[in-house]
Formats: sequence, structure tokens, C-alpha cells
Amino acid sequence: MINLYGATYDRIQLLRHVGDVSQIAHAKIYQLTDGNEKGVDAIDFRTGSGLSFTVLPSRGLDISYAEYQGIPLCWRSSTGDVHPAHYEPDGLGWLRGFYGGLLTTCGMRQVGVPSEDNDEALGLHGRVSHIPAKNVWVDGRWEGQRYMLWAQGKVKETAALGEHLSRTRRIWTELGSQTLHIEDIVENLGYQDSPHMYLFHINVGFPILTENSELLAPSSQVTPRDETAAADLNNYNLCEPPTVDFQEQAFYHEMEPDVDNHIHVALVNRNFNNGQGIGVSVRYHKTQFPNFVQWKMCGEGTYVIGLEPSNCGVEGRAKERERGTLQFIEPGGRRHYEVEIGVLTSNAEIDEFQEKVARTQN
Repeated sequence: MINLYGATYDRIQLLRHVGDVSQIAHAKIYQLTDGNEKGVDAIDFRTGSGLSFTVLPSRGLDISYAEYQGIPLCWRSSTGDVHPAHYEPDGLGWLRGFYGGLLTTCGMRQVGVPSEDNDEALGLHGRVSHIPAKNVWVDGRWEGQRYMLWAQGKVKETAALGEHLSRTRRIWTELGSQTLHIEDIVENLGYQDSPHMYLFHINVGFPILTENSELLAPSSQVTPRDETAAADLNNYNLCEPPTVDFQEQAFYHEMEPDVDNHIHVALVNRNFNNGQGIGVSVRYHKTQFPNFVQWKMCGEGTYVIGLEPSNCGVEGRAKERERGTLQFIEPGGRRHYEVEIGVLTSNAEIDEFQEKVARTQN
């Protein structure tokens, strides 16, 4: 059965009320036409529950925007949805195309600060978010009583005489849903072991992020990345108002999984809309993403909390190799990643989520 607009329908009952299911939910592809966004392909998803989000095939099938019943779920930077032709790979140039959004993927061979590793100069956070997807498939269909919507495509990070990594991504949701799902398969199609660093940069912003917001996470240990973060370690899970000259902080979390080896994390604002409450939740597999990075940036205009499942740290590939923690994909090998992002629409749902987190810590 399908729950919509305070009522319950089966497939036949619902379709009797509309000329086409796109009246209620759809995945629609189009192209941006202005300025540094010109030529960017985009896909708008609408589930009928109030959840809407935009996927950019031109930017590695990342998610540039999301909202729930008109409420923004993510932070957006000043850059816009920059076309990948404007990518600046050196140093911190990645930031000139970092629109934020609900999801910016980092990797597939480098994550974190610029570094030099094995005579290879590596810019901030790697290339994958600036590589256009091929074989893009956008569609929807009924599967019994469920109407499924998806976008799928492939991104290759490859070079003549060099690496050959391929990532197949499928983003899907369904009619009436308050969640979206990302499924990635990364494969090494080359003939040598390839370094593999991978991080989901999930960027939550105002109005879910305010000075009253709180991070809910099953953390058994929280480690600051540097002295700046160490000075605010006692407040890692709390949020400040937009602050003049705020210095970004990053914290590494050791998370406790549930019985199914899932990690559940959320940023919540219990005071939203006179105490109704709202939040963004993230679920992922501990075996796929053994690490979790919290990015805390409460500056003016750059007001965002990053929820970042990863297989690495954020200090660059050279540091990862030095520590002996750098992961590799063998020739013919593959790595599988699944992440669910959802909306907590009330304090009752937040309480239920918090109880779930508490159970994993006991």
C-alpha cells in the first residue's frame, strides 16, 4: 500500500485519480543553460511525500540539492553547479566547483588535503565529482504496489598508461518515500593494484543546522584531526550560530554498528517550527565504510555540518600511505557501497532514531 496525503492507496486506486503517475512522482532530466553551469545535465526527483532532490550526471551523479516540503536539507555554496570543464585539479582548486549539495563524492584515488604521493601531485579530494557519467539511465516503473524511480550511470577515472577505475552508481527512491538510496560499485579494470580512497561528503545546512542542532551518533571514541578541533572537542556534537572567522574542524568517529552492521547518524533540530523538529539521517555499512568524518564549519555563509562515511582519513593519500592504512583495489577487484539518506520529519521520529542509536551503544 502507498501512504500519500494522509490516506492509503493501492496501485489501482491511486492511478484512477491521475492521468499519469508523473502528476505525483517523477524523475525528469533536463540541462542547465546559464553561466558556468551551462551544459550541466540534471535530474529532478519528486517522490510525492514532499521529498525532492536533484542529481547531476555531468558531475558524477552527485546530488546538488534536496528539500522536504520546501525545507532545504543541504548547504549550498556560492559556486553554483559548475560544469566539469571548469574543474581546477591542482591544490585547492577543487573548491571552485564545490557546490556543497546533499552529496559530493570524494575519491576515487585521493581524498583530503593536497599532497604528493609516489611522484604524483594530488589535489584536494580527487576527481570523481568532476567526471561526467556515461550510460545514464533515468526511469521509473511499478514493482507490485511500489513505484520505483532511479538514475544510473558509470564514471571512469582513467588515464592512458595509468589507472582504470570504473564506478557504477544507482540512485533510487520510490513513490511516497522520505528516503533516497545510493548504491556504488567501484571496479579496477586495469592490470595493477590501484590506491582507493572514497568518501561521501554529505552536507547538511540551515534550517536543520542552527545553534540548537545536535549530532546523534553511536560514537565510542571521537578524535580531533588537529589542534583547532581539539580545542572544541567537548562540543563536537553541538552547533554554534554563524560565527565570524570560524575555523573549520574535523573529527574522526569510531562508530558502533547495529546487529546488521549498519551505522546510523543524524543531524537534528528539535526546535524547528515551534518544536515540531526535523533532521537528516544517514545509514551505511560499517564493513564498507569503516571510518566516519564529521566536518564542522559554522562560519558566516559557510554554515554546514558534513556527515562523511569513508574508507580513509582526510589528510591526503601520502599520509594514508605513511600510516599504512591506504587501501587498494586489485586488478579485476570491486568494492561495493550502499548509503541511505532520509528525513526525520518530527520529534517523535527523532526520538525513535535516538533510541536506535542508544541501543547500539549498550
